[in-house]
Amino acid sequence: MKRRYIEPENTPVPAEESLCRALLSLDTPAEMQAFLRDLCTPAELEALVDRWRVVPYLLAGYAYREIHDRTSVSVTTIGRVARFLQQGNGGYLAVVAHEALPPLPKPPRRRGGMPPSALAGVPATTPAPSRSRSKS
Repeated sequence: MKRRYIEPENTPVPAEESLCRALLSLDTPAEMQAFLRDLCTPAELEALVDRWRVVPYLLAGYAYREIHDRTSVSVTTIGRVARFLQQGNGGYLAVVAHEALPPLPKPPRRRGGMPPSALAGVPATTPAPSRSRSKS
């Protein structure tokens, strides 16, 4: 949090509430996208998107590593979102209750072969046979 050496001006509506009202005033995803792009730096917006992106996976019970593999979001961020889903202020769950949760992508189709679970413990490549030199 940034340090303030000067007391901010007191306004009739607290700044955080004013921001919430501004967000609620927008009617379309395009309006919200434009506002967020004006309000946030690209890195801030990417962080918000990453956090929101992992919510459906966490609610579906995916392991953190699987979520990371599917989304490229860091395991630390995934853990942070999971903690707020369980112990936060209820914001994620309120959005979920409004049915605004993004759908999970369908898993990629595999052609033939065994399912990945059948391959657990099998090395990715088979080592070449060793050649032993025998003295003749």
